[in-house]
Amino acid sequence: MKIIQIICQILRVKNVAAKTASCQDVVLIRVRTEDGLEGVGEADASPEVIKAIVDAPFSHNIACGLRGILLGENALETERLWQKMLRRTQYFGRTSVTIAAMSAVDMALWDLKGKKFGVPVHTLLGGQYHRRIQAYASVLFGRDGAETCDIGRKWIERGYRAVKFGWEPMGQSEALDLELVRGAREGIGESNTLLIDAGCVWDARTALRRAEQFAEVRPAWLEEPLRPWDIDGYVWLRDRSPIPIAAGEAECGRESFRPYIDRHAFDIYQVDPSRCGFTDGAYIRARVEEINARLCNHCYTSPITVAASLHWLSTCRDAFIFEDCVDDSPMRHDLTLEKFQAGPDGFIEVPDRPGLGLTLNEEFVQQYLVAESGA
Repeated sequence: MKIIQIICQILRVKNVAAKTASCQDVVLIRVRTEDGLEGVGEADASPEVIKAIVDAPFSHNIACGLRGILLGENALETERLWQKMLRRTQYFGRTSVTIAAMSAVDMALWDLKGKKFGVPVHTLLGGQYHRRIQAYASVLFGRDGAETCDIGRKWIERGYRAVKFGWEPMGQSEALDLELVRGAREGIGESNTLLIDAGCVWDARTALRRAEQFAEVRPAWLEEPLRPWDIDGYVWLRDRSPIPIAAGEAECGRESFRPYIDRHAFDIYQVDPSRCGFTDGAYIRARVEEINARLCNHCYTSPITVAASLHWLSTCRDAFIFEDCVDDSPMRHDLTLEKFQAGPDGFIEVPDRPGLGLTLNEEFVQQYLVAESGA
């Protein structure tokens, strides 16, 4: 399984909106081997930055581009190749966007491995506990409580029994924060699951006050109330909050997650395969299960990461809910021939074909392609 080619392609919609949604562009990694197989992966980060990390020429032994590190290697040796990439990029990597770039390559290598042996990635990861998982519709807040209420009602009418509202305009004022979450609860009804994503807007004391105020509408979690680097703040908040604290989507790889796990900083650890890969994702899964915390995926990109997240989360013992991005961007829905979205009962099926179990829509790739290297 000798690697002979690593292609990096950037796809982008024509009009990128000023919103916190990473499904408006895609950085696609395609790893090809001498026996004619191809594995695909993606990273959730600035596509041009990822491409630069893949394309970079040799500078010195611990400042190398990923393509140069991997060409000629055996694609099946995923753990060794992860460690090689980590070592050879340590002057610009370790816990940063370089890990996200490595994760896209790692995802493609696991896709290749599954295709080589004719089994889905979840089998390679140790076996699935779940064939289908309840999904939550992941959406942004409306401008106010009334618009947020309408958004929530729409997704409940489409079959979801859980909805997460996030980011702007949360954090502008106490009054608006309360209006938004009350509107969210009104829109989805009393019997459905409400999740709140603050979008990293408060200090710890303000976050605790909001958690106490939000408790009246019974959210199942409060996500990213603090800046990602505030480890002490998260530990302090989790010990006091009446609502479970979820976070982790900003972290890249095991070293980034390690201090949060060691200090039991979250109740729910949100892991994104497009920022952690399968190799480090398996390590993080084991560590979080060891401390009896819960795991969920983070995913707001294309069907590639949706499929990867389903494979990974299905192997998590206590997986209970899946982030299902419902943005209407074509990048979210049309990059693959397969559709990965919750059904009318609010559950999403785990792919069961070899590798990631997906097929790229090559016409779509060519339509939205804005940059390419390694072809």
